[in-house]
Amino acid sequence: MTTTPAAAVSVGAAPAGLAQVQRDLLALDQPCYVLRDGNGVRTSSDAAQVARIVAGGGQVLAAVGPRPAHALGDPEFRRAHGVRHAYMAGAMANGIASASMVAALAREGYLASFGAAGVLPARIDAALAQIGRDAGGNAYACNLIHSPSEPALEAAIVDACLRHRVGCVEASAFVEPTAQLVRYRLAGLGRDVAGRVVARHRVIGKVSRAEVAERFLRPAPPELVRQLLEAGAVTAEQAELARSVPLADDLTAEADSGGHTDRRPLLVLLPELLALAERVRREQGYASAVRVGAAGGIGTPAAAAAAFALGAAYVVTGSINQSSVEADQSDTTKRLLAATGVADTVMAPSADMFELGVEVQVLRRGTLFPGRARQLHELYRTYAGVDELPADIRSALETRVFRRSLDDVWQDCIRFFSERDPDQITRAADDPRRRMALVFRWYLGRSSGWSIAGDPQRAPDYQVWCGPAMGAFNGWVAGTYLAQVGNRRVVDLATHLMRGAAYADRVAALRAAGLRLPASVAGYLPTPFVEDPFVEER
Repeated sequence: MTTTPAAAVSVGAAPAGLAQVQRDLLALDQPCYVLRDGNGVRTSSDAAQVARIVAGGGQVLAAVGPRPAHALGDPEFRRAHGVRHAYMAGAMANGIASASMVAALAREGYLASFGAAGVLPARIDAALAQIGRDAGGNAYACNLIHSPSEPALEAAIVDACLRHRVGCVEASAFVEPTAQLVRYRLAGLGRDVAGRVVARHRVIGKVSRAEVAERFLRPAPPELVRQLLEAGAVTAEQAELARSVPLADDLTAEADSGGHTDRRPLLVLLPELLALAERVRREQGYASAVRVGAAGGIGTPAAAAAAFALGAAYVVTGSINQSSVEADQSDTTKRLLAATGVADTVMAPSADMFELGVEVQVLRRGTLFPGRARQLHELYRTYAGVDELPADIRSALETRVFRRSLDDVWQDCIRFFSERDPDQITRAADDPRRRMALVFRWYLGRSSGWSIAGDPQRAPDYQVWCGPAMGAFNGWVAGTYLAQVGNRRVVDLATHLMRGAAYADRVAALRAAGLRLPASVAGYLPTPFVEDPFVEER
């Protein structure tokens, strides 16, 4: 069957015709034909009907093939991770990306990462055990965040992942590889029955800069491998095999996201990293390049479709999942997120890398946290310790921000780090500036906890990690059932986003062929699932 170029043809002007166009485009596992006969221009997904129209003198103006949601992205990503969809729900720290969220997505064939950053080891252990019970044997990941001020936390997360046989970690906020990240990677290296090198511990590196990306694209640093071998943390065979594989299997290009981000445009970052991955593949002699996915700004089907069109192997969502039913976030904060617009975010100092001046993207609307966090960092840069703060400034901090004396806060820090990382207190004993940093980090760390708990007394101090994708998502679902926070289940969000991306891909193909589609059918809107959402794709 041949098609005729459809130069600027409008499809389905009548309401009944528009409804049929949408039905045909939504039949993602069927082809969609645009036809012209004596009755005008219309669409059909029925091959027999198309044959009759052509036999009667009609024309096929354009056609798009089947495009089910599970066909989007790189099939190797799906195979390597044992998932059905090239979609990942990224980690949200302090357990906001909860065990129930990860398990719910895993059961439906989506990869999700538990938000282990900032979580005490005992709770991480319990969460991974719960996911192992509830995920139905399906794949999942755990976040491993670079913690330069708390190396013991990195080690504890790796220990937990090895103990629970977690097959994948999402490595975030790394500037360069650490011994703990390399230990996890190497501990899964071996050979299969055919003698080929296999990496049973998969690493997804989350990066926003090419120089950092390159460290994930190349083998683990030899000096770290040597240290681990000498310490007995890896075997001689694993140390040898480390030279033949990249540190990461996948690389997530993190654009304008919530939390740690450089806010780089995805249109610039993703092509840059794709080109870099291919260059390193040639230099290293890998059989295939490290896969590159897209994160940051993925809150609508159009955004996901654009990322796939740019060459993303998979897409990663974050901010939108924080407003979901399964997120370990308070109802108060979820309502704040549901009212967020695309311009309602701002950068603020981070708790985990406070001394380095690293910032995270947070919600601005409805909270005073960003301004107060910036004030604390400015004071840290200006004064050598808490005791050097002018009396009026210290009084204002204790009254309005901390709501308690700074001496009491320091005692809290001692109790907290005695359980979590005692070396922090040891290093601060004779260093007033380090003590001041720990005191200020108390506020930054507690502020996200107040948000998660929904503490009404500390509502002005909520720290909510959020990117503009949240506002875009709210705009997309306005007027639909997903506008209500109580309906935002993570599987629904993932399924509608991917189905909508596949729908957008088909619309784009028809437009490229010269078709004009009315706005009312060019976009995909989510409707509740009455039956199994995957029934048409199985």
